[in-house]
Amino acid sequence: MFDVGFSELLVIAVVALIVLGPERLPKAARFAGLWVRRARAQWHSVRAELERDLAAEDLQRSLRETGAAMREAQAALRAEADGLMRGPDPPPRDATHDVGGDATPADHAREDDDGRR
Repeated sequence: MFDVGFSELLVIAVVALIVLGPERLPKAARFAGLWVRRARAQWHSVRAELERDLAAEDLQRSLRETGAAMREAQAALRAEADGLMRGPDPPPRDATHDVGGDATPADHAREDDDGRR
């Protein structure tokens, strides 16, 4: 966070000793340490809360994606099951297999009456 080296800390300590004096320096150091600990604890608390929120969002997104995939699979399975329940599709009519061609039932009746086919 802050790039403070040993030499900077030494300068701060000397200035604090001069300004506060030897009687109030230990009390001020304890007070500063207390506030640093509180700040760190607060920072870790906020960081942990953010990580929990991000993990919850990732989990919710994953659940939504999995639910969508399950619905798609369910729809595909239902379509397949409906197709199986209806039975096999009849073979397509082919002109080579149709002896009468495109004749209507009336045409077939006339042919039967004539005795020819």
